[in-house]
Amino acid sequence: MTNKNKYIRRSKISEAKFRELVRYFALDLDAPQIAMLSGLNRNTVNRYLNGIRLRIAQTCEQESPLSGEVEVDESFFGARRVRGKRGRGAYGKTVVFGLIKRQGKVYTQIVPDCAKATLQAIIRGKVSLDSVIYSDGFSSYDGLVDVGYDKHLRIDHGKNEFARGRNHINGIEGFWGVAKTRLAKFRGMSKRTFYLHLKECEFRYNYRGQNLYLLVLKLIRQNPLF
Repeated sequence: MTNKNKYIRRSKISEAKFRELVRYFALDLDAPQIAMLSGLNRNTVNRYLNGIRLRIAQTCEQESPLSGEVEVDESFFGARRVRGKRGRGAYGKTVVFGLIKRQGKVYTQIVPDCAKATLQAIIRGKVSLDSVIYSDGFSSYDGLVDVGYDKHLRIDHGKNEFARGRNHINGIEGFWGVAKTRLAKFRGMSKRTFYLHLKECEFRYNYRGQNLYLLVLKLIRQNPLF
């Protein structure tokens, strides 16, 4: 007999047990830990965690465009660099483009490359034209003024320049460090799984300081799993 559970359309676990699972998720425990503490099967835990992360990713994608002071940068996730392969587009890595509103939220997107057309299309779609954009000196950011971003300031990492007053990208670089440290415990992820974990990092960062347990329950109550 199916238990009544307002968070899951067709649930084989009770609402109380699901709330317990979400509480452990909010504490950032992994699937083996949650399975051990909750008494649930590991495959069951993974299924519900995947559903929770999918709802989180959908929420992140629906966020409003960024405005104000916005930092942009790209980073590489995955296996260690292959000998002889250097620079942007390093072999075997997943490329992620990120934007962060200072004192606000971050947005990330997996991209196929760091080409100018790729990165600037995301900027145009996610950043309002009246914003101040901060970037490094990478050539893919050339011409932002020509497409309407009149306030574009750059820092030249190639000349060991990392901050000049308010001209820096320390915010987005700080997020990369947080995300990579957190993702290090998840190994052998597929591209789709990596996307969900990346969006979870984004969500946790954007709502840091808030009650993630209640926030996740609210999201899923509005759009139940499965």
